Parts: sequence; structure tokens; C-alpha cells
Amino acid sequence: MIFGEWLLLAGLIVTADLSEELPIVPLTTPPVLGTGHTVPPAEDPPIYETYPLDHHSELASEQWEQWTWQDLPDGLMYRTYIAGVKEPRFSSAYLYDPNRGWFWDSTLGGRVGIVRYGTKEAANPVGWQLDIEGAVFARLRPEERDDLESSDYRFGIPLTHSDGRTAWKFGYYHISSHLGDEFMLKNPGYPRLNYVRDSLLFGVSHEVTPEIRTYGELGWAIISHDGGAKPWEIQFGAEYQRQAPEPLKPAPFAAIHTHLREEFGFGGNVNILAGWSWLGEESGRAFRIGMQYFNGKSAQYSFYNKTDRLLGAGLWFDY
Repeated sequence: MIFGEWLLLAGLIVTADLSEELPIVPLTTPPVLGTGHTVPPAEDPPIYETYPLDHHSELASEQWEQWTWQDLPDGLMYRTYIAGVKEPRFSSAYLYDPNRGWFWDSTLGGRVGIVRYGTKEAANPVGWQLDIEGAVFARLRPEERDDLESSDYRFGIPLTHSDGRTAWKFGYYHISSHLGDEFMLKNPGYPRLNYVRDSLLFGVSHEVTPEIRTYGELGWAIISHDGGAKPWEIQFGAEYQRQAPEPLKPAPFAAIHTHLREEFGFGGNVNILAGWSWLGEESGRAFRIGMQYFNGKSAQYSFYNKTDRLLGAGLWFDY
């Protein structure tokens, strides 16, 4: 007799009249409870799968509340790439290049939701959302009294969608490069590049597990491009990040991001981050500290055709 049949038989015995004597019958026949009462053979109990109420469940969208229209919603449908160099966020990093010395790279910006049709969760929402983003990516030279060497500016309007584990991003973004005033004063003959891209973009990301995400993004500067830029660019990467088991405690993270551009024959650069992160369980925001390694064509587009090899430490905050 299988284990499930033993459980059924035990339950029947408990609920039966204990004063009534149960006859002894072979285990291969149905048990008899008194005169005229026969219990049919028990079948294997059905197996019911449980679906945790989280954003990785295939039934999550049915378990969550109905979709609603929301203005200025909290959270993002399509999360910022952890190791993406040109992602709108707040960040600051001290980096060393063996050929050029120290750099202080900072990003001042962010991305927020304007309107959403979907669920109300901030950390892992489901539905559609229109975002707006903007940032300035500045590079200072600590060894030269923090002179501003260059800065790039980005503005974009992405439309994003998430079904829980997979997210999509469609939209437009503009990026342009500018030399710093102090750099131009010290290098009056340096040729200024009007590097600019006005691009359409398409991105998709997928959470393999709650801690691991992969993604890819294609950009097409069909609207305009100048200063050495060519139309196509490709970005892809992978991330590991998890929620700490207790509040106020950090958890490890690691991420790698590759950015390839047509102007280099689809060569480019790779950026690696690793360290400790604090995740907002309800807000979905993240604060990280750790190490950074960058190798390849410069992420400062005024020097796009130069090569940087950078190693250092920084902090990053994502909405």
C-alpha cells in the first residue's frame, strides 16, 4: 500500500465509530467499516502546484490586482543596466588609467515614470509605462585641480513593458559630447568633435532567476548622427544581484556590460562592476558600492576614438 493510501485509511479509522470492531481484511481489498459500508480503493492524491506571489510566477498577473491608469508611478518596468556606462543615474567613481592618470567620472541624472497602465507595485510592476530620462556624464581630472575634461548629455523617452520576468523597451534617445572649458583653455588647438546620436532603440531583458538577469539592446541613429558616429550600436550584458536577508544589510552584486558601435567595426568596450548593494524591497531602488574595471574605446565621446583602461572604485544609485 502506498503512503497516500495509508494516510486515507488512518483518517477513516479516526472518524469511524471506535466502538465498532473493524474486520481484518487483506490489504489488496477495500477496507470495510461495519455492515454495508465499503470504502473504494484510494487513488494517488492529485498533485497541486503552488505559485508564490512574486514577479517570477506565470500566474502573477492573475494574482495581482487589476491594471489601472497611474500618473507619475513609482518604480520602473525596465530596470537600468547595472554596468551600463551611459545609463541615467547618480554615480561617482575614481578611476586610474596607467597611461593618463586619474579620472573622476560622475553621472547626474535619472529615469522616472510619467504614466503607467498596469499594477501599482514599485519594485516589480507589470504592465506598460512611459518614462522620461536625462543625465550628464562628466569627467574631471583630480591631478589638474579637478578640471572638467569633457561631458556628455543624454535625454530620452522610452516606452517600457513588463510581464514579470521579461521586459521590453522601445523609444528615442539623444546623446551629444562637449569638451570642458578648462580643457579647451589648456589645449587651444585640440580639434572639437561634434559627436551626436539621435537614435531609436529596442531592448529586451529577461530574469533567468530572481537574482540573475540578461539583456540586449539595439540602437539605430536613423534620425541623425555626426562627429564620427555611425548609425548602429549594440549593447548586451548579464547581472547578478539579490535582496539581502535582513534590512540594512548589503548583498553582493556583479555585472558585465558590452557596448559595440559601428564606427569601430562593431568593436567597443566592456565594463565590469562588483561589490555590495542595498535594494529597496518595496521601492525597487538600489544603492551600490564596489569596484569598476573598464577596457576599450572611451565612454567620453569627445575622445571616442581613444582607448581607456580604467580601474577604480565608486558608488551608484539607481531609481
